[in-house]
Amino acid sequence: GSTIAREADGGVYLHAGPEIGVASTKAFTGQVAVLALITLFMARRRHMSADECSRFIEELEALPDKISRVLDQDDHIRKVTEKYCERENWLFLGRGYNYPTALEGALKLKEISYIHAEGMPAAEMKHGPIALITKDMPVVFIATKNSQYEKILSNIEEVRARRGRVIAVATEGDTEIARLAEHVFYVPDDPEPLQPLINIV
Repeated sequence: GSTIAREADGGVYLHAGPEIGVASTKAFTGQVAVLALITLFMARRRHMSADECSRFIEELEALPDKISRVLDQDDHIRKVTEKYCERENWLFLGRGYNYPTALEGALKLKEISYIHAEGMPAAEMKHGPIALITKDMPVVFIATKNSQYEKILSNIEEVRARRGRVIAVATEGDTEIARLAEHVFYVPDDPEPLQPLINIV
C-alpha cells in the first residue's frame, strides 16, 4: 500500500516482518537475498547451468546455520566493542560486494549509538579520509576471502601505517588477517555474491 508499491511497474515484497528496532538488519539481508534470487532467475535464462543454480540455492539455504555460527561469537564481539565504545569516529571499509556491507555497518552504528561513522569503498580511502586516521580511530574492514582480498590487505596496511585501530571481519581459517588486524571477527566462507548476507551479522 505504499506510494512506491503503487507507482512501480513491478515489485517483490520482502516479508521480513515488522521493524522492531531502528537497526533493521533483516531488511538489508532480505533485500540482498531477493536481489540474489532475481539474479538467479535472469542468469538461468542466459548462461547459468542448472547445476550452478542448484549449488547457489544450496548456499542460500545454508545461510541460517552460518549466521547462527556468527551469532555464537557474541561474547567475543562484546569484549572487543567495549574497548572502543568511547571512540567518536569510525570508518567502515569494504571492496566489491563488501562495499554495501561497509555502508550498512556504518549506518547501524550511527542509528544505534549516535556515533559518527562513515562507510566507503576501501579504494577511496586514500583520497582524503586517510588523513583523518589516528591511533584513536577504529577502522572496520570487511576483509573476507574473495576476488578483492589482496587489495583489501593492502588497504589494511595503509591504515596500520597511520596507527589506526584495525578491526577485521574475515573468513574462517584466515590466519594472515590476524597478523594485520588487532581484532578479528570470523565468518563462515560463502560465495562472493552472498558474502554481504553473512558479513552484516
